[in-house]
Amino acid sequence: MTANELRAKYIAFFKSKAHAEISGKSLIPENDPTVLFTTAGMHPLVPYLMGEPHPAGKRLTNYQKCIRTGDIDAVGDSSHLTCFEMLGNWSLGDYFKKEAITYSFEFLTSPEYLALPVDSLSVTVFAGEEGVPRDEESAAIWNSLGIPVERIHFLPRADNWWGPAGETGPCGPDTEMFVDTGKPSCGPECRPGCHCGKYIEIWNDVFMQYNKQKDGTYQKLERTCVDTGMGIERTVAMLNGKKSVYETEIFIPFIAAVESISGKKYGANEADDVSIRIICDHARAATFILGDPKGVTPSNVGAGYVLRRLIRRAVRHGRKLGIDGLFLGSIAEVAIGMYRGPYPEIGEKADFVLAELKAEEEKFLVTLQKGEAEFEKMLPNLLKNPQRTMSGRLAFKLYDTYGFPIELTEELAAEGGLSVNREEFDEAFKKHQELSRAGSEQVFKGGLADHSEQTTAYHTATHLLQKALRMVLGDHVGQKGSNITAERMRFDFTHPAPMTPDEIRRVEEIVNEQIRADLPVVMEIMPLEEAKKSGAMALFGEKYEDTVKVYSIGSFSKEVCGGPHVDRTGTMGVFHIQKEQSSSAGVRRIRAVLERAAE
Repeated sequence: MTANELRAKYIAFFKSKAHAEISGKSLIPENDPTVLFTTAGMHPLVPYLMGEPHPAGKRLTNYQKCIRTGDIDAVGDSSHLTCFEMLGNWSLGDYFKKEAITYSFEFLTSPEYLALPVDSLSVTVFAGEEGVPRDEESAAIWNSLGIPVERIHFLPRADNWWGPAGETGPCGPDTEMFVDTGKPSCGPECRPGCHCGKYIEIWNDVFMQYNKQKDGTYQKLERTCVDTGMGIERTVAMLNGKKSVYETEIFIPFIAAVESISGKKYGANEADDVSIRIICDHARAATFILGDPKGVTPSNVGAGYVLRRLIRRAVRHGRKLGIDGLFLGSIAEVAIGMYRGPYPEIGEKADFVLAELKAEEEKFLVTLQKGEAEFEKMLPNLLKNPQRTMSGRLAFKLYDTYGFPIELTEELAAEGGLSVNREEFDEAFKKHQELSRAGSEQVFKGGLADHSEQTTAYHTATHLLQKALRMVLGDHVGQKGSNITAERMRFDFTHPAPMTPDEIRRVEEIVNEQIRADLPVVMEIMPLEEAKKSGAMALFGEKYEDTVKVYSIGSFSKEVCGGPHVDRTGTMGVFHIQKEQSSSAGVRRIRAVLERAAE
């Protein structure tokens, strides 16, 4: 079964169960400061899992492109990916465990869909702890469908519980489905979730039935939800009996392209195979990020930094394979050809993707030349060292100052008959990572973004700000992204020049006038075309459903948006712009706060 066939079968199955197909969303999350990228299929649906009504209804299904960078250093083995696709179906206060598990079982075993033998399936359910009972209900449902008790495993919180990203919020047990590969077990403790390779997880149903309180207790939710996820790459590998995702039809064209450019043969030796896999994954991920409607460009901060790291790591491994010139564009063309069907935006932005990859490759090749020149300057002194060792501190300086990879430093050192104190380098690098991670991406595992009163006010303020900017600067102004925490808001918008102090002051005045007017915020659900005809603003490049939610703030502002919003503007406080600066070419950034009004 191909990825395209799996995608089509999944959507068709859930549409036959009265689920509305909704479009996947951008890889760049809107108004969620907890992550740099969309990390799971459920991520864009957080407001609706929190209680917002979805315009398409209570039963939803889709496929979603995702990026996870927590395991970036593990990419190169036979299983890890930074870029992957998720299939999902959701119940928003509609059906619960019985229907969700029954649907999962039917799709997995029905001859019309995946046709997996029932004998090959094992499942895990929550064992219960900390005031939450053992999930006997899910176990009984699985058993009634034909899964014997010996293949139903009760596992603890670490394995079968999805919690909020913060200290409080919706959470609950999950049930995970595994396929037995037929490999011998690794011992008497072998079970689903074991890493020996006997069991492969194929699907996960999350049951959001509790609300974690500040005191650590769990309160049952009146409105329960189901969130499920199935990874396309892993499922295709398992269905086709492949040991690795890199052996599937998804990656074979990528590997062939790298083989053609490098002259290396995949499977000839493990060191080359690692480099080939890294190039395939990273070039594919970079194409997805650059080809996104809200695509970022390489930079030294945030999502742009992750993109730069992916590109440069791929280039470095290209050099290890003996590729000296520019080559990532050829790999990206494979991704563009493969994904322009399910994700048309990748095809539409093909020229942009290829141009950005070329520019970043050229920039990194200059970086490598600078690093090599700096090493040559160091070499005479290094050769005077009787131990013939280069300190890890110096090697880290090359990395930190010039972006020069440690592996290349070791190669150059070896050519001069020197070794590098790798232990000292790793220690310095670890400290650097810890500092970077503190301000970088948090892992997102079934958590929910902050929807506190303050962040809701900031989200509403973005609507007022965009309209005020258009009034002061002109109709060319359009939102290019926003980032909100409980302390402040950032808003990126199209504008070719810095704002003047008078323009900033006037925008502030307009926003505060609307807040003082205590305008009502009203939500309507309507067809997308009707919303556009009514004058509602929509994000350029955003994917919307056929039916959308439109928020009107008095007669001042009208936007297509998923929420959340305050009920009236008078509760928001005083709007103050702290900074206006460049974000990227043709894009400006405003940082603003809502201050408590004087009593």
